Amino acid sequence: MIYLDNAATTFPKPEIVYKTMDTFYRTLGANPGRSGHRMAVAAEKEIEDTRIVVARLFGIKDSMRLILTFNATDAINMGIKGLLKPGDHAITTFLEHNAVSRSLHGLEKRGIITITKVRNSPDGFINPVDIKKAITSKTRLIVMAHAPNVLGTIQPIRDVGRIAREDNCIFMVDAAQTAGVCEIDVNECFIDMIAFTGHKGPLGPTGTGGLYVGERLTLDPWREGGTGFEAASLTQPEELPFKLESGTPNTVGIAGLRAGIEFVLSKRISTIRAHEQHLTSKLMQAFQHDQRFTLYGTTDITKKVGILSMNVKGFKPQEVGGILDQTFNIAVRPGLHCAPFAHQMIGTFPDGTIRISPGCFNTEDDIDQLITALTKIADEKI
Repeated sequence: MIYLDNAATTFPKPEIVYKTMDTFYRTLGANPGRSGHRMAVAAEKEIEDTRIVVARLFGIKDSMRLILTFNATDAINMGIKGLLKPGDHAITTFLEHNAVSRSLHGLEKRGIITITKVRNSPDGFINPVDIKKAITSKTRLIVMAHAPNVLGTIQPIRDVGRIAREDNCIFMVDAAQTAGVCEIDVNECFIDMIAFTGHKGPLGPTGTGGLYVGERLTLDPWREGGTGFEAASLTQPEELPFKLESGTPNTVGIAGLRAGIEFVLSKRISTIRAHEQHLTSKLMQAFQHDQRFTLYGTTDITKKVGILSMNVKGFKPQEVGGILDQTFNIAVRPGLHCAPFAHQMIGTFPDGTIRISPGCFNTEDDIDQLITALTKIADEKI
């Protein structure tokens, strides 16, 4: 199969990820931090080594402020619900994934917080000035995607982060689509919290991710329980990362995450991004002047990651996705992509779009075959 659904999860993974996870489970599969024997100590070291590698990915100075989570959704919930208190105001955008939108909406529905959603331009960008105008005396949090998963447009997070810092607001970035694909430094971008998932750009397995918690804030625990630390106490330890990391972790997945990120760093993030942008650009060039196809978001490839949302006139996205899968053995993602507000903004609700997302292991031949398949569908020669 030609796999072009890397914005959902990257596939395949680097060979080193498979080997690392296999070796870990065969030799170090103990419970980290809960026992003093050698296997448990070695498993704990694997976690701490991964924490350090993730810190390198984001320019984090203190790796102990990096909380390992099960995915970006877990991290986003941990950050939003651990921070916001009754009476707080939060600012977000219409481009967000449901991980952000539902977390905020749930708090708003219960009367705990108020929310302002900032609109985007037709080509898919947020204006930092609009964020600035939305700030009130009660604004506690500004949360937004670095690159929304429908359009892949890279947002001006440094400018927004500076605004947040000047107004003493906490700035949280959803880096689900940019971790491992774009260079990100939490200090240069004034980021207080950054949430990411391990199974996309970092090329790790599912069930992994993380949340950076900056020094300007403290979070209430998202979950409470065993930490392997201060076991005699009935309250969560205050020390990070233990305060926010209860329960037995996905240690084998964390080992795979480290291997994936090390692979990304060895290949260079800029090289991977350029490759994915090149393949996406080739696809856009094939269809942007063909009236049978509608492309959404900016056509400036330098301002987006390797994501293209499009539709074929006369076909619903689900029809095209099904034909590509069953007839041409090509995997893409049709639908709303867990981001209904984004589709409302670009006029594709309720059916959504066909999202195509090349990864670092895709080739130009993969794109050529997709172009041929989509052309045949538009010509109704299938």
